[in-house]
Amino acid sequence: MRDTAVAAVQLSVVVPAYNEEGRLRPTLDAIRAHLDGHPGGWELIVVDDGSSDGTAGIAGQAAAADARIRLVSSPANRGKGHALRLGVAASAGERVLVTDADLATPIEELDRLTKELETGHDAAVGSRAHPESQVEVHQRRLREWLGRMGNRLIQAVAVPGIRDTQCGFKLLDGDKAREAFADARLDGWGIDVEILQYFRRQGWPVAEVPVRWAHQEGSKVGPLDYLRVLGELARLKTRAIRRVDLLVCGLFLLASVLLYKNLWADLGHGYLADSLQDQNQWEWFFAVTADNVAHLHNPLFTAAQNYPAGVNLMGNTPMLGLSVPLTPVTLAFGPTVTWALVLTGGLTATAVAWYWLIAKRLVRNRWAAALGAGLAAFAPPMISHGNAHPNFLVLFMIPVIIDRALRLCTGERVVRDGVLLGLFAAYQIFLGEEPFLLASIGMLLFALCYALARRDVARAAARPLLQGLGVAALTALPLVAYPLYWQFFGPQSYHSVLHGDNAGNSSRALLEFSGRSLFGSDTTADPLALNRTEENAFYGWPLVALAFAITVRLWRHALVKALACTAVAAAVLSLGQKIRIPYTDVVFPGPWRALAHRPLFDSVIEGRLAMICAPALGILIALAADRLVRAPVHVYRVVGLTAVAAALLPIVPTPYPVQVRPDVPAFIADGMWKQYVAPGESVVPVPLPDPGSAEALHWQSATGMDFPVPGGYFNGPWGPDRIGIYGASPRYTSNLFHDVRYGGKVPEIGAQWRAQARYDLAYWKAGVVVIPPEDNDAALYVTVEKLLGRPGKQVGGAWIWPVGKRS
Repeated sequence: MRDTAVAAVQLSVVVPAYNEEGRLRPTLDAIRAHLDGHPGGWELIVVDDGSSDGTAGIAGQAAAADARIRLVSSPANRGKGHALRLGVAASAGERVLVTDADLATPIEELDRLTKELETGHDAAVGSRAHPESQVEVHQRRLREWLGRMGNRLIQAVAVPGIRDTQCGFKLLDGDKAREAFADARLDGWGIDVEILQYFRRQGWPVAEVPVRWAHQEGSKVGPLDYLRVLGELARLKTRAIRRVDLLVCGLFLLASVLLYKNLWADLGHGYLADSLQDQNQWEWFFAVTADNVAHLHNPLFTAAQNYPAGVNLMGNTPMLGLSVPLTPVTLAFGPTVTWALVLTGGLTATAVAWYWLIAKRLVRNRWAAALGAGLAAFAPPMISHGNAHPNFLVLFMIPVIIDRALRLCTGERVVRDGVLLGLFAAYQIFLGEEPFLLASIGMLLFALCYALARRDVARAAARPLLQGLGVAALTALPLVAYPLYWQFFGPQSYHSVLHGDNAGNSSRALLEFSGRSLFGSDTTADPLALNRTEENAFYGWPLVALAFAITVRLWRHALVKALACTAVAAAVLSLGQKIRIPYTDVVFPGPWRALAHRPLFDSVIEGRLAMICAPALGILIALAADRLVRAPVHVYRVVGLTAVAAALLPIVPTPYPVQVRPDVPAFIADGMWKQYVAPGESVVPVPLPDPGSAEALHWQSATGMDFPVPGGYFNGPWGPDRIGIYGASPRYTSNLFHDVRYGGKVPEIGAQWRAQARYDLAYWKAGVVVIPPEDNDAALYVTVEKLLGRPGKQVGGAWIWPVGKRS
């Protein structure tokens, strides 16, 4: 405890000094003379930062003459930051003034700063850059310009809103100053920024005050020191990452690698067993994007499949936000490596992003944040989509967007945060539009629920949030306007995708375990999902029960109310247009019916709305775990954390199974096709590639995209209304090949069929017809032989019929 003499100190003045024997004595005399004229006790602390001249002697003499002056010495020169930490730590005043030894800002300006603290601010900064400041003696013009530019750079990077980040004249609340300087780590000039950042993080208001200022000859701060400040701040940022953060990120990476270990173990032949034809499709997306970039072609369109009509890539999901920057990887190592890298790295990045958001804004315990982030990223619906849909797995931008929207609600930097939000949103559009739409629905649900729980907060946040969203829209629109125009109005655009009226979840699916969960099985999960890439719920009854218990226990918190209501609303919407009561014939309309046929929403598989529950449940778990680890009663901690483990253990994902993919026929792999296909002609696989069998896309992606194919696996238009379907618009001959491939029966082939085949082959600009080894290839051979009226020949492990210009 302080004694009464120390407690009476109202103001502590801290002066860091290094080799200041020429200027220190007049500075001390000026400070003492000014403070003697003011009521209240004061102290003046001079910190000698290992000076090699007479600085310490001058300060010692002043201390001997006046007991209110003290000398604190550093054994070596460590920098301004170290000196200020020593001085502030030694202070006892209710307020602390830090000022440079040159008194470039006169001590008389203290009165202006004092008024700001008396009106409720916790700190006041004497700003040379304030419009009302008076600069009595300027620096040389170049030096002043460089200093101003350096200051603006630091402001933009580190302390937006403060005009003069390197101010040497600051008045601070004493206790808050000692807390901030005790937390500081920088030894150099960057301490000024570090302290301002600390005050801002704590929500302590800082005033920027106009002052008189005069450049002093011999100033130790030069233009290059602003770059040193940025370097110090960068090092500080690096040191701020705790070891536990690195460990958590490493564990997320390890978990992702273990999930995809079977794929990484055999990149040459491994194929995710439950991905249906999507691995072929996604590798093709990566390959065609790389080819477009390498040849400077339009990245929004290609005729490599569905030849000659082509594919509107913006109307599909090539994830241009990753496939374009990963072009060097695709060209150097092949699209399978890119596929594995996007899945593994994207899952890791998503978990890290949720961890960053939860740890930053919601909980103090890092392991609680990791638990919540793990559930948000590795929840059963995400793992299901990890078989085949990286656009629903790679969601690392969503937490970043949420964080920026929350910043907008404070109203501090609406324009800057709005611009950043617009850039983030534009990038997310190039990662995945449907996931962004679902995330937006989730954010809207949360905002409405939170607004109902905290109307006062909603009223305060509404105006800056809406303004920021307007700025974000104006920022994003120029970046995405043309791609979106191409998507909805360009070649091969479509209006919606037909999924049927039964794409919602069964209510049982919300409580069961998925086939890829530790306690789940395909036998139980398969009847409740569209397929194994669309197990969109499957959170398991223990987790649902735990979430209910957490909600009841913490219901008084507005955040918990909003999270719980968001999860329930999303779960109900995911049930689709018709909600069936399990084990009965009772069906009643679902709320999704109101949106099902609206633009944009008509292309959504409504069962996917249950994915919104994952981050909501993850944050609830994080909040509960954070409270449990701090519970004062040991029994509560043990019982509570055991319940959390019991709820999460059953849904721990298991590694993805991998099967061996068919080899590319030598006819394709060895380039034998080239002698049969002229420029502008296509290779026609039999049957044509479609969503059920797309190996021909692997032929292309594995061999350099050198030839086009008709048909394919993509989203495109069908009929006069341009309704979206999966695959190419069917033709008679492609339907015939499909029926023979899956039925094994050769129909009677007459003149009409042969004429139709000639017509379709001409439409496809066929150069060669190819039957690879596959099921029912004998029946397919007979069919093609009858259609073309001649036998095929076997070349490179495939039956072929040259039909083009080179035949």
